Amino acid sequence: MNEFLTQYAFLIVPIIKIAILMFLVLTVDAYLTWLERKVVAHIQTRWGPYRVGPHGLLQPVADGLKFIFKEDPMPAGVEKIAYFLAPFLALMLALTSLAVIPFGPQRFTVWGYETHVGIADVNISLLVLFAITALAVYGVALAGWASNSKYSLLGGLRSSAQMISYELALTLSVVGVLLIAGDFSLRGIVEQQAQSGKGLVSWNIFPQIIGFLCFFTAAIAETNRVPFDLPEAESELVAGFHTEYASMKFAMFFIAEYTSMITVSCLCTILFFGGWLSPFPVSWTFTQFLPPVLLIPFGLWIIYDGIRYETLFGRLLLPGVGITLLALGGALLAYPVINGYIQGPFWFLTKVFLFLFVYIWMRGTLPRFRYDQLMRFGWKFLLPVSIANVVLTSAAILIWGKH
Repeated sequence: MNEFLTQYAFLIVPIIKIAILMFLVLTVDAYLTWLERKVVAHIQTRWGPYRVGPHGLLQPVADGLKFIFKEDPMPAGVEKIAYFLAPFLALMLALTSLAVIPFGPQRFTVWGYETHVGIADVNISLLVLFAITALAVYGVALAGWASNSKYSLLGGLRSSAQMISYELALTLSVVGVLLIAGDFSLRGIVEQQAQSGKGLVSWNIFPQIIGFLCFFTAAIAETNRVPFDLPEAESELVAGFHTEYASMKFAMFFIAEYTSMITVSCLCTILFFGGWLSPFPVSWTFTQFLPPVLLIPFGLWIIYDGIRYETLFGRLLLPGVGITLLALGGALLAYPVINGYIQGPFWFLTKVFLFLFVYIWMRGTLPRFRYDQLMRFGWKFLLPVSIANVVLTSAAILIWGKH
C-alpha cells in the first residue's frame, strides 16, 4: 500500500487537496450567507436568523435542504443545453479560480511528494486567474439568453456589459504591483513584500494605494455586489439574468457569487496586503502567540454564552464548541512547532475575512447606482485613473530604480 501511495502521490495528493478545498470553500460560502444576514440585520437593528440552531447557526443547512427539495420548474421554449450549462459554468469557473491561490508559505512532503498549501503553484498564476475569471461573463450571458425571457435577456446583457467594462480597470490596476514585483507569480509577489522584513511597512498597499482602490472597486463591480449589483436589481429587472432559475440551479449562481468574493479577497490580500505575512516586523517574535491568545478568550466567551443560552440545544452545542477552541488554543501554546506552522494561514485568512466583512458592510450601507452612473464611473473615471497609476508607477521605477 505504501509503495502504491508513493508511486501515485503526484496524483493522489492533489485530489485530496482539491476535495479539502472544495469542502472548506462551500462551507464558508454557506456561512457567508449567515454572516451577511446577521451583519446587515444588526446594521438595521434586526435579529437576523436565530431560530434554526443557536444564534441561527444551522440556517445555512436549512437553506441548503430547501434548495435541494424545492420544485425546479423549467420554462417552455428554453434552450435546454445552454439553460442547464449556465449555472454549472458560473460555479465551475468560480471554484477553479481558487486553484492557483497560495494560502501559505510552507512546503511539506507527503508520501515522498513535495507540495504546498494550495492546489497549483504556477509561475504565471495571476495571468491564469484573470483568464479564468474573465470567462465568468459567459455563464451570465448564457443564462440570460437561454431562458427565453425578455427580462432575463435584458438582465444578462446589462450584466455582461458591466463585467466586461470593469474587467479593463481591474486588470490595469494590478500592473503597478507587477512592475514592482517583477513577477506574475502570486507566491513571488508575496515574497517580494517580505524582503525587508518590516511587516506592514513593506506591503504594496502603500506605494499602490491608488491601484488598490481601483482594483477593489472594479472587483466589487465584477462580482456584482452593492453598490454595483445591477444584475439583481429587483426593482428594475425582476431578478436579472437568473429570473427563470429555481432550486439548486438558482443556488449555484449565488454560490458562484460568494466564491468570487472569496477569490477577490484572496487577491487583495496577496497583491496589496502581504498575503500570509504578519503585519508586525519579524523581530517582534511575541506576536506569534496571537492565535492562541485570541482563541482562548473566544472559547471562554462561547462557553459563557452557551451556559446561559435559552434553548437546551444551544446549552449543549455552544459549550462544546468553546471547549474545542480552548483545547486548540492550549495545543498551540504547548506545541510551538504547530503554532509556527499555522502563522501563515492564520494571517492570510484573517485578512481575507476582513475584506469579506467590508463586502457585507457595504451591502448594508451603500445605495445602488443607476446603470448610467455605473457605466460612466467605470469608463470615465476608474479606467483613466488605472492608466494614470500605471504611468506614475513606471515613472517612479525609472527615476528611483526600484524593481
